[in-house]
Amino acid sequence: MTHAPMAPTVEFEGTTPYEDYVRAEVLTNLQKPLSDDPGEMVFLVTTQVMELWFTVVVHEWETAARALREDELPVALVALKRSTYELAALNSSWEPLAHLTPAQFNSYRAALGEASGFQSATYRRLEFLLGEKSPAMLVPYRGAPRVHAELEKALHAPGLYDEALAWLARRGHAIPAAVLHRDLTTRYAGDPAVEDVWHRVYAGDQNTDECRLGEALTEVAELVWRWRNDHLVATRRAMGAKVGSGGSAGVAWLEKRAGKHVFPELWTARSRV
Repeated sequence: MTHAPMAPTVEFEGTTPYEDYVRAEVLTNLQKPLSDDPGEMVFLVTTQVMELWFTVVVHEWETAARALREDELPVALVALKRSTYELAALNSSWEPLAHLTPAQFNSYRAALGEASGFQSATYRRLEFLLGEKSPAMLVPYRGAPRVHAELEKALHAPGLYDEALAWLARRGHAIPAAVLHRDLTTRYAGDPAVEDVWHRVYAGDQNTDECRLGEALTEVAELVWRWRNDHLVATRRAMGAKVGSGGSAGVAWLEKRAGKHVFPELWTARSRV
C-alpha cells in the first residue's frame, strides 16, 4: 500500500512557527536608511549582518575558552572549528562593499554622521577574546551602563589564548608564571618561553592534543588577519587615506592592525621547526 505524501501545514492561528523562531519580521524592519541613495541600504544591511556574525563568533570563542578552562578539549576544538566557518562567512560579508568607488560611498557617507564600526560593542568583545585589550577601549561606552559593564567584565576575564596557555601549563608545559598571571586588562604580548613551548609542540608528534589545539588557534588567527586585510582594502578603495568615520584614523589605523597577528608565538615558533 502506498501513502500519499504529507502536505506541509499552511494554516496557523497566529504567526508562523518560522516567524516565532527566527523573528524575521523584526530583523527585516531594523533597516532605517537616512539618505535617498539606494546604496545605503546595502551598506546598512551588510553592517547588520556583520554584527550578527560577531555575535555568534563571540559565542563560539566563549564556549571554547570555558571548555579549555574545564579541560574539555574536544568541546573547545569543535567550537573553534565552527568559528572558522563563521569567520569565513563574516569575511565574505565584505564583498558587497569591497568595490565601492569614492563617489558611491560619498553619496550616503554623510548619513553615518559620527558612527563608526570602531564603536561596535560586540566587535570589542571579540577583540578582547583575542587578547587585544586596553582599558581605554571602554571609554566610548560610558553612556551605556549595561554595555559598559559587560565589556568591563570581558576586559578583566581571560581571553581565548590565555585559557589555551593555562591549559598547556596544566599539561606540564613550561608556561611562565608571569604569563599565567599577567595583567589581563592589557594587550597580550609574545613571550620567548611560550614560543619555546609551541616550538616543542610543532617539532614533535603532529597528532598530539597540543598540536591540534595549536592548529585550531592558528586557523582562527589566520582568518582574523584576513578580516583585517579585507577591511583595509575595502576602506582604501572607498575613501583612500581620508579621515575615517567618527574621526578615526581610517586607513592608517587599519594598516597597523593588518600588520599584527593574534596568538603571536604560534607564528614565530614556525620559523624554528
